[in-house]
Parts: sequence; structure tokens; C-alpha cells
Amino acid sequence: MSKPPTRPNSAYPSRSGTPSLRDVHGVMKIFHHEKESEAHQIFRQQVGHQPKPALGLPQTINPDEETVPGIEHPGSTGVIYCSDRAIANGFNYANSHEWANLGQGAPEVGPIPNAPPRPENIPLPVDSLEYAPTTGVKELREAVAHLYNDTYRKGKASQYTYENVCIVPGGRAGLSRVAAVIGDVYCSYQVPDYTAYDQVLSAFKRLVPVPTALDPKHKYRLDIEQTKKDILTQGLAVVIASNPRNPTGQVIAGKELKELVSLSRENTTIILDEFYSWYIYPDNEKDIGKSVSSAEYVEDVNSDSVVIIDGLTKNWRLPGWRVCWVIGPKNLITALSQSGSFLDGGANHPMQLAALPLLEPSRVKTEKIALQRHFKAKRDHVLKRLHALHLDVEVPPQATFYVWLNLEKLPPPLNNGLTFFEELLKEQTIVIPGIFFDINPAHRRNLFNSPCHHYVRLSFGPPMKDLDKGLDAIGRVVAAARLGGTKKMGHSYKKSLESSSEINV
Repeated sequence: MSKPPTRPNSAYPSRSGTPSLRDVHGVMKIFHHEKESEAHQIFRQQVGHQPKPALGLPQTINPDEETVPGIEHPGSTGVIYCSDRAIANGFNYANSHEWANLGQGAPEVGPIPNAPPRPENIPLPVDSLEYAPTTGVKELREAVAHLYNDTYRKGKASQYTYENVCIVPGGRAGLSRVAAVIGDVYCSYQVPDYTAYDQVLSAFKRLVPVPTALDPKHKYRLDIEQTKKDILTQGLAVVIASNPRNPTGQVIAGKELKELVSLSRENTTIILDEFYSWYIYPDNEKDIGKSVSSAEYVEDVNSDSVVIIDGLTKNWRLPGWRVCWVIGPKNLITALSQSGSFLDGGANHPMQLAALPLLEPSRVKTEKIALQRHFKAKRDHVLKRLHALHLDVEVPPQATFYVWLNLEKLPPPLNNGLTFFEELLKEQTIVIPGIFFDINPAHRRNLFNSPCHHYVRLSFGPPMKDLDKGLDAIGRVVAAARLGGTKKMGHSYKKSLESSSEINV
């Protein structure tokens, strides 16, 4: 006679693996306010993350410490904060291969199938040891203009020239230069969007931020008709947005992008961060290799007030080069030359020269096709694995290399981005909590009320083996929570390598 099947181990006296209501209440600590959550208190203790004081007084971690007169911390971007927290949990760049970094805002930089060879040598002619102009090397400016004309403006009377291009040392430098030359205006932005906009809108006080919350029910679509109304009723002079959209992975294209660009002819400046313009994943094979840019719908390159920021960082997978560009009317470029002279001094001269052959249109076409096929395969792999974990993505990414993952259905306290992030650090995995994409320059809102509170951003930028390592870690944490392990979650986080958290909540 065979033995009856043994019951799996369970912490609960009810039927196998099923907790009673009493047990659930005993295990789950349900937080309703950020002051009750250790993960949220660690976030708030980071300098620059406290609510902004009404009088604009300097902020410090310890209010009893002396402050540097006149200095105010703007707060860190999500990637920087998360890297600091990872370091507190044992991460360092020497052992980074032991971790899965699904938080990185950069693509893998090594060879990918059927792509042109990666740059291995940088020439250093003597002239390149001099300063470059603050607008960049003329030859590179010409190459950027030629690439955009060849890709998006064939047959159009109005063409970009080098005078429409300013080379900058990174996307943030480009944003900062643009922000520095904008007057006292109302600036429209969306939630969620790229984390650095929070710091830009905080640091450049002449920009008065006006938010628009994007709805997942509408696939985070920017309502162009409502934007038109807001321009008239609220006096918006500037609209800033990433496109394709970071972190949601959506994209404004075709008719909607054309309508957005048309707003630039109605006394409004449109600033578009187009760093993910090649990361488009069409369903139809014949569309592989196509990219998206507002440049396609600009009528007159010198009168349409459309500002494009892009560069080698994402599309060419060269984040370490810090060679990017801003494209717009000639009058803007002269202003950016002036702001660059006191903000950053210009991009690296040898790297600008080394970038020239990379912008040759036929090479770019090959690069785009290889990139889209490779990253589409990684996107599909990640979505399939998340589905197997019962973590379906409500709005799957059509572009970028990000997954915007809603955690609301997980057991508390794992169902918010900051706690989920802290638990994954224990598994040597990094993700970005959703609150960093809640562009909230005053930082006054209770974090639990943020529309991004229940989300994390996962990057499928890293190589496949790193993706699987991180997804394995997510699987372990989620499985533990669903089996009643939440009692061990939400507390006892390390503040540094030397000590555990001393926060009482």
C-alpha cells in the first residue's frame, strides 16, 4: 500500500499552502503612509529628497549639522540613488558581474549579431588636443545634419545645416543648456517621464512646472488635443517630453507626432528627448530598421520651434563617449553656444572626431536593423519570463529597452516600488523604483500617493545572461512573498556596508 502524498511545508495550519485570514493579517504589514515604511524613510533621508522647504532653506541629512551657505541639494536621479543603495548592500564596480543590474539606463555596449564592429581605437591628432568650439566640431555638426536630412527630410525644401546642430557632452548637458536659455515660462511635462527632468525643473527656477498625469488605461498616451487646450488656457510656452517614452516604453509616432510638432507653430516650444529613437519594435518585418523623430514633421527648420536632443549614448550604444547633440533653429544654437560656455565648456574633442564615421547613413542603417532585432528578442524574452511569474505587464513596451511593471497585485509590503527594490538588493539585483519617474520638483507629496508608487522600471538593456540572473532573483522574491514570507520583508535594510538600518518605523 502506497503512502499518502506528503504535504508541502507550510507555515499555516490550514490546508496545504493556504494561509488563513488570521495568518495573513499576522504576516502582512500594510503601510498606508511613507512614515510607516523603512524603505521610504531611507529614501527621504537621502540629501535632496526631503520636501522642499517653503523658504528655500538649505537641506541636510542632519538638520543639526552646519550647512554650506547658499547650497541646496537638487536630489539624485533614480539610477544614482539606486547605485548608492546597492553599494550600501555590497555592490561595487569590481564585483559588478556578480550582480544583475536591471536598473541601468544604458544598453549593452559589446558586439551584437550582424551589427558593424565596435570602435576599438581612438585617433589623437595634435589639433584634437585643443579645446573644441562650444557648439562642437563643424565636421560632426555637418554629419549630424546630413544624417537627419537623409533619414527624415528627403524631398523637403527646408534642410538642416551645421548651424542647426550643437554638440554637447551628454544628454543632461544638452537639457541643461536648453533650460538655461529659457525665460520665465510655464513648462508642461508628463508623469511618468525621465527622472532627470525633476532635477532640471528644480534647478532652473525660471521654468514653472505644469504636470500632466498620463493614464495607463489609455496606454500613457499624451492627449494632443488636451495639450492644445492647456496651451491656450494655461499659457504653456514649453512642452518637454521623452519620445520614445522613458519609462513606459510607448512612442508618439505618425499622425500624433505630426500634431505635436505642429504646436511649435503656435508660439510653443516643443523639446523632445529622442535618445531611444532607434529602439522601435514593429510587428511587421518590413518595418524593421525604421526609426522615429520629430524632424520628419518639421516644416521649416529655422522657424518651427522644435528642439531635438539625441546622441551616441543609446542608439549607437556608446554611453561612455559623452557625445550628444541638440538640433533646432539657428537662433537656438547661438544661445546654446553661450550657455555652454559657462555650463560645461563643450564636448570631448577627440571623441567628436572619432564619431564622424559612425554617422555615415549606410552604416547607421545596418546598425538600426541589428539593434532592433536584438533588443526585440530580449524584450520578448523578458515579457515571457514575467508572464511565467504571473507578473504580466499591463502596457507592454513598443519602444525603448524598459518594462514599466505594476506591482499592485503582489502581497504588501512588496507591492510598492521602493520596498520591492530594497528586497531585490538582498538578491544582488537592481531595479529602479517608480517614484523616480514621478516628476515632482517640490518633493512634498506623500510618496504613497504618487501615481508611480506601485511601479518599478526594469531595463532589458543588459546582456541576456544578466537579464536572466535578475529575473531569477525577482522570481525568488515573489515566490517567497506568495508563500507567506512577507513577515521578513519591509525592514532591516542596510544603510551602509558597516551598519544595518537604524530607522524606526
